[in-house]
Amino acid sequence: MTDGHSAPPADAPAPAAAADCAAAPVPVESRSHATPHQAATNHEKEHDSIGRVTPRPTFLEHLATSRDSQFQFDRRDSSELDRYFHGPRNMEKHSKWPIMMRMHGSVMPKMIMPLLSVAIWSTAVTVFSKKVHNLGINNILLTVLGFVVGLALSFRSSTAYERWADGRKYWAQLIQTSRNLSRTIWINTSEREGEAGKEDILRKLSAMNLILAFAVALKHKLRFEPDIAYEDLAGLAGHLDTFARDAHDRLVVNPPPKSIWKSAGEYLGVSFAESNPRKYVKRSKKPLGHLPLEILNHISAYIDSVVANGTMASTLHQGQAITMMSTLNEVLTGTERVLDTPLPTAYSIAIAQISWIYILVLPFQLYTALEWITIPASIVAAYIILGLATIGSEIENPFGQDVNDLPLDTYCRQIAVEMDVMTAAPRPTVEDFMSRAENLVLYPLSQLGYPDWKERTVEDIRGALRTKVVINPSTSASDTSTIMENICPKSTGSV
Repeated sequence: MTDGHSAPPADAPAPAAAADCAAAPVPVESRSHATPHQAATNHEKEHDSIGRVTPRPTFLEHLATSRDSQFQFDRRDSSELDRYFHGPRNMEKHSKWPIMMRMHGSVMPKMIMPLLSVAIWSTAVTVFSKKVHNLGINNILLTVLGFVVGLALSFRSSTAYERWADGRKYWAQLIQTSRNLSRTIWINTSEREGEAGKEDILRKLSAMNLILAFAVALKHKLRFEPDIAYEDLAGLAGHLDTFARDAHDRLVVNPPPKSIWKSAGEYLGVSFAESNPRKYVKRSKKPLGHLPLEILNHISAYIDSVVANGTMASTLHQGQAITMMSTLNEVLTGTERVLDTPLPTAYSIAIAQISWIYILVLPFQLYTALEWITIPASIVAAYIILGLATIGSEIENPFGQDVNDLPLDTYCRQIAVEMDVMTAAPRPTVEDFMSRAENLVLYPLSQLGYPDWKERTVEDIRGALRTKVVINPSTSASDTSTIMENICPKSTGSV
């Protein structure tokens, strides 16, 4: 087992919690013919093939079916080799290859077709100049055009990296705010006695799940994935009454497999093979709403409820919760700004044209001095120029699933793991963890615990605190005991 836990015996009975959480079996006919809206609203019963009465599937059962098929589709269509050359980025992997020899994250696959075109063009120019007529020109254009191309590529790279860095800053802010808001909910929101306390715990867990759901929904929205039935989202927000739930479309979650030609074209960066990422948003037959914003509305409703029932009594914590809700909204708006404000089209077209003009004119300028060496020299120059332009184009949208995009899946898993760590133990009680004997309050000066020092006088404690300043790290244990005996006689032999 990769998680470090031993597997239960094969004949061991299933845990009760797992049995309670398992969805009831649903007829295949009802799953395939009922629309998501019908599955959510129609509670009529229908007969199966042998006459038994079975309920129509609920919306969450319908989502479970979609998640299962989506998981199978992802597992089938995403091989280790494909992830290596395409993405998404796996931050846990480490390569010992030199950087110049790595392919993971390289733009080399997208450079194959442009470099092949440059090779053909430079070969044609060189052969014609060698066999028919010399087409060489003065290389003064290398200096003039090279300066312009350098400025254009510098502008392209700086603007693209600025967008990539802004996206990382917003997601770092999201992680920080999620931690703070989760701690405010779990620690600073009290729990009542009896059944009301049980309800408080479940509501706190539900609210923290909504914080995670906000991050996951934002990830899908930035990737133009408008549905709610994704494997990592349905269980967190499928119970909310949202527009995305009403507009659920199984084809969006499980698109048909791509043809080999389309897959190869996308892999090689052929523009004609690339699909519009917004197509599922445009083709939706129902309003999609704004799922992250709707989730924020539900979190706000929870904050209002704990303020009303008195479990979040401190006005300081109330203000912090409202402020952190505003911060989440700022993150939402900021990431949308990064996504929807690309480099102006005029700049993109001009930079691409300037780069290609320089590359196409380059063989004419190199032939006089290099002759046959013009061919490899043109290919190398094209790789440098087009490589920088391609990198700028790839990182311009930092929220995709390419290797060089931000690992949003990793960020969401990080939030989920930290919430699990936070909720693994009840709210700490100061009287409990402060008064333990293992609490060495004057460590490393003294090995005595909190209960022992509690029996001392205030003068002893203050004298020991002054001793911590006097004693150097190099002072021996015997000297430390002598000093402590002079200041705190009771601690002799127990330091």
